[in-house]
Amino acid sequence: MASNYISATVSSILLFLLCSSSLFGTSMAALVQEQPLVLKYHNGALLKGTVTVNLIWYGKFTPIQRSIIVDFLQSLNSPKAPNPSAASWWKTTEKYKTGASTVTLGKQILDENCSLGKSLKNSHIVYLASKGGYMGRSVNLVLTAKDVFVEGFCSRCGSHGSTRGKVRFTYAWVGNSETQCAGQCAWPFHQPIYGPQTPPLLAPNGDVGVDGMIINVASVLAGTVTNPFNNGYFQGPATAPLEAVSACTGMFGSGSYPGYPGQTLVDKSTGASYNAHGVNGRRFLLPAMWDPSKSACSALV
Repeated sequence: MASNYISATVSSILLFLLCSSSLFGTSMAALVQEQPLVLKYHNGALLKGTVTVNLIWYGKFTPIQRSIIVDFLQSLNSPKAPNPSAASWWKTTEKYKTGASTVTLGKQILDENCSLGKSLKNSHIVYLASKGGYMGRSVNLVLTAKDVFVEGFCSRCGSHGSTRGKVRFTYAWVGNSETQCAGQCAWPFHQPIYGPQTPPLLAPNGDVGVDGMIINVASVLAGTVTNPFNNGYFQGPATAPLEAVSACTGMFGSGSYPGYPGQTLVDKSTGASYNAHGVNGRRFLLPAMWDPSKSACSALV
């Protein structure tokens, strides 16, 4: 079993380096000068064509919370939403060699009573993901509620991986961090645990936990289709890779830097920040994605 993590500590490290450079002058800044970002292709298989996402809801989510995430997934393949859109964001994956082109919503499985309890190990995540089935081009996405504890949660906000052997499938997991570590996994909708304590942005769908989940779902899905079996696109060691979105941590709009998400669009009536339109009038804040044609992180706005 292989698994890749979205680290919640990368931005904290960058914040430390930024503050250190301001304290110790330009010589320190030179030491932490940004290195070229190149995600190398390791010649492995990617998920291409139509990718089905099966949802396994673990714990209690309200119907509104589920609809926000479902609308996001359906927005990835909706050309009708005005630009900038979630669909235009997802199209960046097509620039990866034989990358995914469309996402469809598959089955949804509800486990509201938490059949495995409310403290899960990584092996439990794989078991829950297996309930989504073993279709070829699919991702079984486990979503855990705010009162469910997952091994390593908060030091990572989500993960994806694949099983080996006769039964092989790709899976991913994202947790609702609202009551556990919103400062890590729901930033910039919550003040960060470390670094400058600037006012948080208002969540576009009015739910800090779920809007934070959207950011992390976007990251694990992009990572899954471009590096499903640990031999696709990534930088660094395969055991802790920087992938399509995790390589662009903390970037949401132009002018972003550690601790500042960048310029976003703002809803005049609510003051909520967003950078992507979706189906059913939804708006989302989506992270920057590494663009192979530019060899750089690219944000929607």
